[in-house]
Amino acid sequence: MRFQYILYERRGQVAYVTLNRPERMNALHSAASAELYDALSDMEGDSDVRVAVITGTGDRAFCAGNDLKYAAEHTTEIGHPVEKGGFGAIAQRYEPLTKPIIAAVNGYALGGGFEMALASDIIVAADHAQFGLTEPKWGRVAGTGIQRLPRQLPLKIAMGLILTGGRISAQDALTAGLVNEVVPLGDLIPAADRWAAQIVECAPLSVQACKQAITMGADLPLDAALARRYPIHEQVGLSLDRAEGAKAFSEKRRPVWQGR
Repeated sequence: MRFQYILYERRGQVAYVTLNRPERMNALHSAASAELYDALSDMEGDSDVRVAVITGTGDRAFCAGNDLKYAAEHTTEIGHPVEKGGFGAIAQRYEPLTKPIIAAVNGYALGGGFEMALASDIIVAADHAQFGLTEPKWGRVAGTGIQRLPRQLPLKIAMGLILTGGRISAQDALTAGLVNEVVPLGDLIPAADRWAAQIVECAPLSVQACKQAITMGADLPLDAALARRYPIHEQVGLSLDRAEGAKAFSEKRRPVWQGR
């Protein structure tokens, strides 16, 4: 699959998606958004891929969100930009993904860029990275971010960031529990690779079942979440890998996963 605005490659069982518009701080317009949506769909459908790492080109920005210059140039009426897909479509693509997503945040993650990080399962950030839902500063409203952020930060911290369009540093995000790890920029991809390798060591269906149960049950009361049926979880109970795990443990060897 060939792309113009992103880079997409698979190394082993890890897919790497790199936003590649450094001249616009990796901001996305409609065409770039569509490519990202297609890359995520390709990753999800590739049985050889176990986990994906999403990052940006350069050292300035992971993604500065919506390309407002593009939006201004493609506006037919005030407040009605001509866009296709956009972050709403990307957020919808994130929702049903069964494979883990690691965001390797190499700089600014603002607006929709922050929303992409929030929708990821693990965030590794360079020590100079900053996060923010800056839409109110430009007459806009964040989409999925205004729902995700208060679920991932204490309410007053989230409200303070959202209502002011403010930013939070990588270190403060780590302290608040929003980020998993902060490293120097040069160690960012190796750190993401380390997280990915640990995920790949686990049984594929087990990882997917864990993600599905957390995603589908997070907003439910505990008793309802425990009572809910999770399709992939049920597959694990009947899988060959479940038997392989027990056998490998008893034989004191690494399991050989089949993903079924």
